[in-house]
Amino acid sequence: MLSTIDLPSAESFAFFVILVLAGIVLWDAFWLTKQKSDVPTFGELPNGGYAWASEGPHEVIRQWGNLFSMAAMMSLPWALISLSNTPIIYGIIWDCLLALHIIYLLVPKRYAVTSTHLFADGQRYEWSKLRLAKKQPKRRIMLLRKGWGIFGPLPLGGNYHDLEQAKHAIARFYQIDDESE
Repeated sequence: MLSTIDLPSAESFAFFVILVLAGIVLWDAFWLTKQKSDVPTFGELPNGGYAWASEGPHEVIRQWGNLFSMAAMMSLPWALISLSNTPIIYGIIWDCLLALHIIYLLVPKRYAVTSTHLFADGQRYEWSKLRLAKKQPKRRIMLLRKGWGIFGPLPLGGNYHDLEQAKHAIARFYQIDDESE
């Protein structure tokens, strides 16, 4: 005899999903606010490093794939809401949280390249955990996080001059790493 499994109600599941999304949005907001303390100044840094900031259009170029994904995710719950009789407020909250996340994606970012780390998106990455993508896009720098597979791209945005300066600094630091091995 098969026993029936009591699934959570659509409303309690919607509430859980909203909590998870709110946690992600808050987590990203935390890192976004942290970037100013990590990269307080721009230009040449000691030991051959370089720091710069992007502008909104650079972030659109950098995040274009994520922006399309967010747009698709905003439409996703609406068919499910009508099928599951979930209160419409959950769809509205979902879309508001994703809209806030889209704004976070478009806010200009601060970047810095130092001899030991890359600072991007409010986080610090050791050079040993990054590698340059073999094929570089024209209007950004593409690094890959080692061990992340398809989730590893880490694009850096900025104007042409800043990206060229950063590429030179990155090349110096990779040469240092190559010589030490």
